Amino acid sequence: VVLVLVMLLGAGLARLGRFRGDLFVACAVVLSVALLLLFVALPVGKSLMGAFVDDEGAWSARVLVERLGQERIWGLGCVAGGVRCGVAWNTLALALMTAAGTTVLGALIALYAERGSQRLARPLNVLAMLPIITPPFVVGLGLILLFGRAGLVNQALEWAFDIPPTRWFYGLFGVWLAQMFAFTPIAFMILRGVVQGISPSVEEAAQTLRASRWKTFTTVTLPLMKPGLTNAFLVGFIESMADFGNPVVVGGQYAVLSTDIFFAIVGAQFDQGRAASLALILTGFALAVFFIQQRVLGRVGYTTVTGKGDAGLALPLPDAVRRLCVGVAGPWLAFTLIVYLFAFVGGFVQTWGRDYTPTFAHLRTAFDLQWGEHGLVWAGTAWNSLFTTVRLAAIAAPLCATLGLLIAWLLARTKFAGQRAFEFGALLAFAIPGTVLGISYILAFNVPPFELTGTGLIIVLCFVFRNLPVGVRAGTASLRQLDPSLDEASTMLRASTATTLRRVVLPLLRPALVAALVYSFVRSMTTVSAVVFLVTAENELATTYIIGRVGNGDYGVALAYCTVLIVLMSGATLLIQRLVGERQLGRRGVQGH
Repeated sequence: VVLVLVMLLGAGLARLGRFRGDLFVACAVVLSVALLLLFVALPVGKSLMGAFVDDEGAWSARVLVERLGQERIWGLGCVAGGVRCGVAWNTLALALMTAAGTTVLGALIALYAERGSQRLARPLNVLAMLPIITPPFVVGLGLILLFGRAGLVNQALEWAFDIPPTRWFYGLFGVWLAQMFAFTPIAFMILRGVVQGISPSVEEAAQTLRASRWKTFTTVTLPLMKPGLTNAFLVGFIESMADFGNPVVVGGQYAVLSTDIFFAIVGAQFDQGRAASLALILTGFALAVFFIQQRVLGRVGYTTVTGKGDAGLALPLPDAVRRLCVGVAGPWLAFTLIVYLFAFVGGFVQTWGRDYTPTFAHLRTAFDLQWGEHGLVWAGTAWNSLFTTVRLAAIAAPLCATLGLLIAWLLARTKFAGQRAFEFGALLAFAIPGTVLGISYILAFNVPPFELTGTGLIIVLCFVFRNLPVGVRAGTASLRQLDPSLDEASTMLRASTATTLRRVVLPLLRPALVAALVYSFVRSMTTVSAVVFLVTAENELATTYIIGRVGNGDYGVALAYCTVLIVLMSGATLLIQRLVGERQLGRRGVQGH
């Protein structure tokens, strides 16, 4: 009933002349706004309002000032010779480092995958996808096996140079390295579609005017990548701020806002007001970066895919850029392979660090199959959580991709009042830690009229709106490259807006569609913080099962389960790419160099 009333409201606005009288656009905007208000603004608003409530339940602006003005939040002790700075500065420094690093690495990998040696393009794509299809704690565990106090690096240093093992890896460097592994693939997926969309004709025009390959790359190719670079930086920044798993695993004494919020909620004090005030700071940081990104892009056009024929040959990378890609991205991807090799082996040895005898016992514990009186019996302890996770993620992924690309199209192709607020609302779910989003859902949807707590639907909704910003950013970056004359030509031929979107725009958005589908599915399969408070005995997820095993010290079963998840999501990624297909732009293949 609510959905029908929302559609009638959109139709009524169109009849009144809003949105240029376009029924589809009016209904799409009204529906998107209603969903964002209900499933993002309402729960987050209920959670953040706690920052203005004192211990007696009364509203007070003074209590907010007291909570925000604490030394632990804004202290500058590390600059003045002290031990550490406040958590706000720690979070901001880490987010800037991670966003810059992931954007640079993602750009190098995307350039080499699309403009470098074609023989290495597929291995590069596979290796770059590994971190995104893996539960986040696998990266941390693999890095600890390498760099931890009992890791191979410390053992080698002690054996070769008699250097005693220390906890040097835990802290800012460890969290930054783990986040680089976790978030570089997101930047790569965004930038790969942007590199694909750069028209060779504009590069050929520059070379016709006797510009060198380096000059063409710096004055034509790189500026046309600006939308993708800024979008990748924004997503990396917000992801780093909202990350919870990596700081908890390898952060040591380096405190950030997300971990402080978690311990404020689950700790002995249960200080929801402090958690809400810290979440306000995170939202402010995200809003500031969003505003800067909009000012950087401005109103400059970045159209590279038009309706004209384009059979040009993409410009080979300049020698300096190619050497940089090989020298930086190559070792990084090799190191990625090493980390995941350790995580894979850990699930198939008896006891890591003591007994390296190969065994399948951990795999049988989780995924044993037996024949009983009534046929096949799923005897393993992990089957129930796996089936539940796959079912809920498969429901959430197409919903997330569809809504994300629809919002991206509305932002890129239409103009309406409140558009900036609409765009930030679509990104708001990334600006807060997943634990806060999960608790916000519990507070908002545990009573009528939306009593969803304890059901699988609330987990699906959390998946959809938690991962929505990636679909929006990937779609926005690709749509900035599509000439609006393509839409106009379809409209002049009397096609409706929905037909234009389905027959013209969507086929050219296949890289963004693949990015949104793959990311939303695999992140739904591997997310921890956003759903740790939403799971029940009936809806146990794979990640909560693995965390339980890790908490009991049963690392073999946990790593074996992670290996199964990696294989499963690799197959799902390939299936999505095969079903969606590649964008066809009528160009000749790039010659190997």
